[in-house]
Amino acid sequence: TAKLTQLMADASGIVYMRTTRGAYPTIYGPNEAFKIGGSKVVRQSPKDRVTLIGAGVTLHNCLTAADTLAQKKISARVIDLYSVKPVDVKTLREAARATKGRFVIVEDHYPEGGLGAAVLEAFAAEDSLHVAHLAVKGLPTSGKPEELMNAAGISARHIVAAATKLLAGK
Repeated sequence: TAKLTQLMADASGIVYMRTTRGAYPTIYGPNEAFKIGGSKVVRQSPKDRVTLIGAGVTLHNCLTAADTLAQKKISARVIDLYSVKPVDVKTLREAARATKGRFVIVEDHYPEGGLGAAVLEAFAAEDSLHVAHLAVKGLPTSGKPEELMNAAGISARHIVAAATKLLAGK
């Protein structure tokens, strides 16, 4: 967060940062490098069949879902798409090639103008994606984070179901 804050302070134009609240495991060490327009591939293997894309809290859900899929012998690539504008098109295209265009995009807010929109815009001229876009579609309520994720359909369980459906060609 501190490094991205400094990058944002030095950037020209409008910038925006969302941070994760709650007790989530730390993914990156203090020396991890970030750049505006970047992303991080946090999990990958040559056997990846689907790409799970999240940021902030949904990245943690994607990692949990990848663990569940691995128990089912399904390897999933996980991308932290921490920069939305500009989006890291190069990493997304590499992931699309590696996983035959199968993307599960997960965001903890409305679908308009977020991760899903940025990814779909990057592939607008192509017909090579098979996308499950999980996002909040109803009115937000109060509750515990896991309850809210389940109610919105963006929990690890929902990510696993979406990935499984994509792999089945549905």
